[in-house]
Parts: sequence; structure tokens; C-alpha cells
Amino acid sequence: MDRTERILDLVALLLDAREPTSWAELREHFPSDYGGSDDAAERKFERDKAELVELGFPLTYVQGDDERRDGYIVDRDAYYLPEADLSKEELAVLYAAGSAALASGAFPGRDDLAHALRKIGFFAGESLPTPRVRMELGAVQEGQEKEVSARLELLWDACATHKWVQLVYASPKHPSVTERRVDPYGLALRRGVWTLVGHCHLRGGLRAFQVHRIRELKVNTAKPRTADFEVPADFSLDAHVAYFPWQHRIHAVEEVVLRLSGALASRAAGLFPGAVLEAAEGGVVRARLPVTYLDGLIRFCLSLGADCRVESPEGARSRLHDMATRIVEKHAPEVGDKVSA
Repeated sequence: MDRTERILDLVALLLDAREPTSWAELREHFPSDYGGSDDAAERKFERDKAELVELGFPLTYVQGDDERRDGYIVDRDAYYLPEADLSKEELAVLYAAGSAALASGAFPGRDDLAHALRKIGFFAGESLPTPRVRMELGAVQEGQEKEVSARLELLWDACATHKWVQLVYASPKHPSVTERRVDPYGLALRRGVWTLVGHCHLRGGLRAFQVHRIRELKVNTAKPRTADFEVPADFSLDAHVAYFPWQHRIHAVEEVVLRLSGALASRAAGLFPGAVLEAAEGGVVRARLPVTYLDGLIRFCLSLGADCRVESPEGARSRLHDMATRIVEKHAPEVGDKVSA
């Protein structure tokens, strides 16, 4: 019998048992595998048992007493998850979110997610109510769906099994590609962009890599059951993946002061999380925030309208003026165009 098949049959046998399963019973159920010499059979079972324990299967051996016999048992409380008491509305939101992720064209763990959605649909019984929410996660550039999706699956497995990856990366900071060996710590989706964060052996520290910029990717296949690295206990994806466009690590950090008035003043904390806020006269709020990508901040400020202004530094004020001027010029009516009254 193939080892994988034997392991699965062993799991099924132990889960189905209502009392400890003895070594003699195991040998009887698997005569071709555990039916040889005692030493060889025991060594093979010890290897199988070690693999089950490594996979998180709670298998233990108990000594018999007056109420039960010796044998192997499974702690069902440790193996089975408690039933999630979710309402139909909560299941509907989960189903909608999962469906949006699947439809995005690039989402890691797609097979597991599809399986989970089938379970939700099955246990929900009757039709799920339609959630009052719309989610569209499809942000991968056209023509890149298959490549990014395939890379995400490989990276998903590498993160889970702690195996290093070899990648060829086209950084926006350098004209040529570089080959990197990376210990993948985690994946994050921010504003439609998938980012891998991990320890880069070339740079000697933590780095973030946009998945769509990875040109080639290979996962270390040596010793597949042995981890190549450990993720530091204090590691946090949020500390390394930019959530807002002005947080992308493109330039050196500079402090920018914004002046927010009108309706924007009361929303300052939500619009610019982490900024130092100072109340001024007339209901005005000044927001001081560190910026590593000025153009990203300027574009966001322009989208907020006239109630958001840049006060300093002067270079940021000039950049906003130049960008606003180009926008006005681009949309200004040409000479001879008729303007409706």
C-alpha cells in the first residue's frame, strides 16, 4: 500500500474507533504493512505515528484499566473544531467575501477557499440572504492573472511550510532585475496590490516585494517536511506593507504638514491615521505625517478638494501646485469648443 494511502486509512480507522486501538488490531487491519517481523513493523508504525503527530493529529497511547484496554486513541476535543454558531446573515457576508476573492483572479489558497464556500453553501441549507455589500477585489492587471495567481499559490505554501524561495525581481528602484533568496514571512493585499514580506538574503534584512513584479519564482524542495527558517515572534505585516499611497518606501522620509478645514477637519484622524493632529482657530486641523512617496500624498490631497491644503515643506506645496495646474490644463476646453450655458 502507498504510504499516503496508508496514513489516510490509519487516520480513518483511529477516528472511527470508539475505544483504544491496540497494536494487535493495527497489525490485523494493515497485514501487508505491519504484518512482517516485529521490529520492522514497529519501526514502520513509529515513522507513520511521527508523521501523524507532525501533521497535528492528536494521537496518544493510553494504559488500560478496569474500564478500558491499552491502545491508541485520538483526542477528539483537540482534533475537531467547535461548531461556529453563525447566523444566516453572517454566513452570507462570509460567502460574498469569499466569492469576491475567488473572482479576483489572483488569490492564494483558492482550492481551500472554494472548498470552504461549498461547505458554507451546504450547511446553510436554504438560499442565503443577499448581503448589503458589494466587493470587487479584482485589481490584477489584465494579462497577469494566471502568472500572479500561480505565484501566490507557491508563496502561500512556502509561507505555511517555512521554505525559502528563489525569485527574480524587477524592482521599481533599479533598472535591471535581481535574483534574491527570500525567507517568506507573509502575504498582504493592500489597495489591490499583493505584497510578499520576508527576509532577503541579498540585502540582509526584511524587504517587501510586489508579487506582480516577480519575474521567476522557485520554492526550495529539499527536505519538504523540514522548515528552513522561523518567523520572528515580533514580526508584523502591517509594519512593512504600506496601506496608504504616501507610505510606499520610494524616497527618504520627510514630514509634511496639511491644513484640513470644513468637513475634513472632523475626519482628519480617519483620513490620515498615525498623523499628529493639532487643532487651530476656525475649526481648522493641522496634520503632521511622515511621507516616503510625496506624489502619492499629493494625489490623495487633490482628491479631497479645496479643504485639504499643503502648508509645508515648500517643495510639497510646489509639487501640489504643479500637479493641480496640469490637471486644469488637461481638462480646460480648447479654443473653439462650444460651452453650454
